[in-house]
Amino acid sequence: QVQLAESGGGSVQAGGSLTLSCTASKYTASSPCIGWFRQLPGKEREGLAAIYTTANRTYFADSVKGRVTLSQDRTKRIVWLQINSLKPEDTSMYYCAADGAATCSTSDRSLTPTRYKYWGHGTQVTVSS
Repeated sequence: QVQLAESGGGSVQAGGSLTLSCTASKYTASSPCIGWFRQLPGKEREGLAAIYTTANRTYFADSVKGRVTLSQDRTKRIVWLQINSLKPEDTSMYYCAADGAATCSTSDRSLTPTRYKYWGHGTQVTVSS
């Protein structure tokens, strides 16, 4: 069982930046793919970015490409998602998730929330205008 914990959410003004952290309790053969998602109440979960931690290969959704970056510290099992030029419409609950290598084999797969087995509890981001 892999446990994930997100942190770094908060309130920020439009135009600012936030860096969210996802810390995994362990890396296993079933969890080298880490994805970031966001979800508003009543809405579908939206894939933002993913990283295949073993090869440091990243994927980004078109909706956030150019505004987000991914980085990691494999020894500490942390993946960071930095979001720049925040907009009020970025307000949401942000989640990280983990799954096997196959999920990170393509961009489409890596950004599909139903492919992920392990999920964190989320961190709230609120952007004010």
